[in-house]
Amino acid sequence: MIVKTEVINGIKTYHVDKNFDDDTMNSKLNTFVDKNDIKDVIDESVDIYTADGKLLLRFRKNALSEHHVDGFYNNIIKFARTPTSNRGSATGSNSKNVYDNPRIMTNIFGYFDKWSPKQKSTFRKLGKKPDVDVRECRFNMDEPEKYKKTLPLIKEIDRMYSKLVPEQYRKQKKKARSTHFKIDKTAFTTITTNVNFRTTIHTDKGDDEEGFGNLVVIEKGDYAGAETCFPQYGVGVNVRNGDMLFMDVHQPHGNLEMKKTHPDSERLSIVCYLRKNIWTKTKNKTKKFYESHNKTVRSLRHAN
Repeated sequence: MIVKTEVINGIKTYHVDKNFDDDTMNSKLNTFVDKNDIKDVIDESVDIYTADGKLLLRFRKNALSEHHVDGFYNNIIKFARTPTSNRGSATGSNSKNVYDNPRIMTNIFGYFDKWSPKQKSTFRKLGKKPDVDVRECRFNMDEPEKYKKTLPLIKEIDRMYSKLVPEQYRKQKKKARSTHFKIDKTAFTTITTNVNFRTTIHTDKGDDEEGFGNLVVIEKGDYAGAETCFPQYGVGVNVRNGDMLFMDVHQPHGNLEMKKTHPDSERLSIVCYLRKNIWTKTKNKTKKFYESHNKTVRSLRHAN
């Protein structure tokens, strides 16, 4: 709940306290956000701090270039619509088997620190696998020109990160500088895209704990809802086309229900982050290693 409001450097700033204790919050993990837990939905540029002075989120309306947003969407959307079943409890599923999970439109590109099922099968048949468990993602390899056209938006997000959350950015960028397995000179190794995906309440895992999370939304068609919420603090953020949200993704968060006004309405969400295991496994590896490793992984894709 909001307990204090002030204006700092021209930005409305809220201070929030917990609506319920940590045990109650933990009992709500992997369930969908209850709209009754959300007392305030933010739809303007704000900063929000918790009662102990920690930054919860920074939100800026209409902050991103329309040209960059459109370029990203046009080049990624076909890939982003590919259905997968690898999001586990974030979908509300309790199954540990990815094949039992709901098929949703969530995908990654850039680099990742886990092999795909097809790659694992190939490695078993060949009796060998690369020395480092890091891979270039399929979109980069199959669609290099489209991949390049997504970069202007990713770099704009990177610049805003350095400006709005500089302390966390510096720590994350220092790690990114020590590996070649990253998105073109940014602080990110990996991008996740989600299409019309409502997540349950969760905390992010596998990212850089010293960094800070982010969220961008590209919308096509009309819809209501889908706000990104922090239920323990009773606040949600209505992230829309061209908005930029930086948030503490290690606080429990999830989405309210998306209500389409047309069957074709679409909400593409984009998350840019640094995978900790990519950094730990590849830091200080040479560019020669990077090129050789990627060449090996690509060659094994087509091995029988």
